[in-house]
Amino acid sequence: MNIKVLCTLGPASLNEQVIGQLDERGVDLFRINLSHTSVEAIPEIVSLVRRHSSVPICLDTEGAQVRCGEMASDVVVEAGAELELTAEPVLGSAVSLTLWPRAVFNVLRVGSVVAIDFDGALFRITEVGEGRARAVVVNGGRVRSNKGSTVEPRVTLPALSDKDRAAVEIGAKLGLDQYALSFAICAEDVALLRALAPAGAHVIAKIESRAGIAQMDGIVPAADAVLIDRGDLSREVPLEEIPYYQKAIVRRANRWHRPAYVATNLLESMVTQKLPTVAEANDIANSLLDGVHGLVLAAETAIGVDPVGAVDVLHRAMRAFEGANGSHVLEEPRSHLQVVA
Repeated sequence: MNIKVLCTLGPASLNEQVIGQLDERGVDLFRINLSHTSVEAIPEIVSLVRRHSSVPICLDTEGAQVRCGEMASDVVVEAGAELELTAEPVLGSAVSLTLWPRAVFNVLRVGSVVAIDFDGALFRITEVGEGRARAVVVNGGRVRSNKGSTVEPRVTLPALSDKDRAAVEIGAKLGLDQYALSFAICAEDVALLRALAPAGAHVIAKIESRAGIAQMDGIVPAADAVLIDRGDLSREVPLEEIPYYQKAIVRRANRWHRPAYVATNLLESMVTQKLPTVAEANDIANSLLDGVHGLVLAAETAIGVDPVGAVDVLHRAMRAFEGANGSHVLEEPRSHLQVVA
């Protein structure tokens, strides 16, 4: 089984030395996350990677996701406080912050609840205007820059943002043939990205929402590969249910002969440390035993302390998996009944 390693590029890895070392280790795909990359930066990043590596590059769209904007450092909002949400780019504070894409303000309603990040603040909308809204803080917490947000009741956004469309156009001009669709919720979303991408492009559908899970039987066969983003999925699905949804998606991918990739928290401890935990090693092993075809490093290689070391750990885990499959370690011993005279 040829297990692929996908690495997200970011501040920790966007340099000549790390890109070269990742190339030497046989990384299969570099991912540019458009949620954290400007359209203007794409040509420069692609040029940097191509000067030091032959690894293919994938543009990963923002998709239909709500995010906050740039925040000042150490912003904490207190329960009961009021603040303004705006479509305009402002440096976020405890009294005002940006939400994007702008289209979210067309569907926000009084009473809507906005949760920012996994364990961040919770707001309730009290007033909605053109490109702006007022909110009261229900649960206080820290708000960090460019973090994903969940809106309840769920809002419907275009499958691709204007930024996504511009990025795909640039990617086509640069000769990129790998594209990932974030927050895919139906086969038609996959078809839309495929129509905008260059002919013959490889389209990866990311299932990372409850709506995507509900439509996985249509999404999986429509794509060339499927990626399970467990982090964003955990905004809408209880943590304890995610392992079972992962197995369900992988089984469908295997049935349709589509590669299945798993992302988020594979080696989360290695964002700040040099070694993983036993639990992380166990998670990787169980994912591979389920039939996953690829492992995705996100924060580990984008902002982690040792991007190359994280890839080395994955390779050791993959060799252990292949070794176990090629031995008798996973076989059940035969039982022998002893007849006592």
